[in-house]
Amino acid sequence: MKNAKKVLATSLAAIFLVSGCSNGGNSETAAKEYDLKNVKFPLKEKVTLNFMTQSSPLAPKDPNEKLIYQRLEKATGVNIKWKNYTSDAFVEKRNLAVASGDLPDAILDAAYSDYDLLKLAKDGAIIPVEDLIEKDMPNLKKVLEQAPEYKAMMTAPDGHIYSFPWIEELGSGKESIHSVDDFPWINVEWLNKLGLKMPTTTEKLKQVLIAFKTKDPNGNGKADEIPMSFINKAGGEDLAFLFGSFGLGENWDHTVVTNDGKVTFTASDKGYKEGIKFLHDLYKEGLIDVEAFEQDWNTYLSKGKDNRYGLYFTWDKANITGMNDNYDLMKPLAGPDGHVNVARTNGMGFDRGRMVITSANKNLELTAKWIDQLYEPHQSVQDNWGTFGDKKQQNIFKLDEATGMLHHEPLNGMAPVELRQKTSIGGPLAILDEYYGKVTTKPDDAAWRLGLMKDVMVPHMTAENIYPKVFFSIKELDRLSAIETDMFAYVMRKRAEWIQNGKVDQEWAGYLKELDRLGLQEWLKIKQSGYDRNAK
Repeated sequence: MKNAKKVLATSLAAIFLVSGCSNGGNSETAAKEYDLKNVKFPLKEKVTLNFMTQSSPLAPKDPNEKLIYQRLEKATGVNIKWKNYTSDAFVEKRNLAVASGDLPDAILDAAYSDYDLLKLAKDGAIIPVEDLIEKDMPNLKKVLEQAPEYKAMMTAPDGHIYSFPWIEELGSGKESIHSVDDFPWINVEWLNKLGLKMPTTTEKLKQVLIAFKTKDPNGNGKADEIPMSFINKAGGEDLAFLFGSFGLGENWDHTVVTNDGKVTFTASDKGYKEGIKFLHDLYKEGLIDVEAFEQDWNTYLSKGKDNRYGLYFTWDKANITGMNDNYDLMKPLAGPDGHVNVARTNGMGFDRGRMVITSANKNLELTAKWIDQLYEPHQSVQDNWGTFGDKKQQNIFKLDEATGMLHHEPLNGMAPVELRQKTSIGGPLAILDEYYGKVTTKPDDAAWRLGLMKDVMVPHMTAENIYPKVFFSIKELDRLSAIETDMFAYVMRKRAEWIQNGKVDQEWAGYLKELDRLGLQEWLKIKQSGYDRNAK
């Protein structure tokens, strides 16, 4: 869910312009008015609310087949009638519903960007919810009292709250699980077979990759090993991690905050140019997967499952090469001048636009109190990961009847993302660090990744701060989106060209001029203003 500011900002504006949608009050999709006041669960008589949501293709088509929702219905007396779309089709279906004015009562797992929220609010399609939080949502209200920084992040520039967030704390500061996306996983089975040590410098990595290419480490007599692979787009499968050996480093949104509070653009840094030159050197030696610049997830995954990679990048190796000892996390590398740095990802476990209530909703108190159930600590834990006691499939948790604590079960070889997509509901929810050891255990894969983060990455993180979740105004978002659409695409295109053709030195001055033409200086000014505003 990354770089959310760019999600369909332009298309959303066009949809509203064409449809003239200003209010969903006439929607035939929303539930009838029940005239319920002082709602207490479970209701004496069952009622139905109409929600829209998305889910993985691995999950049931009807969300009510999920045990979590069945238990919620029993506990509340509220039946949810779903319009559920697979994640690949959801955004289009969601936008069409809004454009037609045929609004449900609420949209869950809504995937709305900040721009979307402000535009929807301006056009009257969604409602402000701060009064509902104060009056009808004790679970969420308690979360915001325990962690008031989230209330500030939820609040739009006009002072209203328009959505319910997803909050997942797993570590804090540099030790947050979100501090680095693209972990580099190296084939230690091949290292051991060839008598090689874990590389500690960029030059030693190059020599290791050459050995992976030329010395048949998989022993099949074929030259089918892929020394290094990645997916050439922002995210956990990118090779951005390697730029840390040459300066500021790189991350998915090309943004690093220096320790004196200056917002900088990584892809115009001199160190970035040196990183490109190193990567071209690897490409020239035939050490980079020729498909890396165009491959999709399925292609990347297939080669990983065939154990063809010497070095690759992803959030969690279990999802690609399995939770085995064949691959280990490669430590940060010293560059030619000895420089070592791990650039922090500007990520945290917070998504502003996870759920909205539409203006068609005639049962606000009822809806708010149902949503508030999702923020109860034990419920939030299940919303996020999955549940317990499911007789039909593998469970995420085992419930300790004596303490009420939810213990993560072993995954038994299943990729964690697959099991969770089948059984979880995505949010909104809130999981605070203080819940661990009281409400639930940490997931084994998260605890393991947090340990790696602390031991391997944190000692080399030079930046004290990340760029925070600033809630920009619609005017600022318009400009940021317009600039980023062209500028980010240009950066990634030139990066791919330079890695392959090696012309970065000759073209660097022209590249910097083009960045300015595309709006880099205005972008920096807006981002700096937002950072300074947030710091206050």
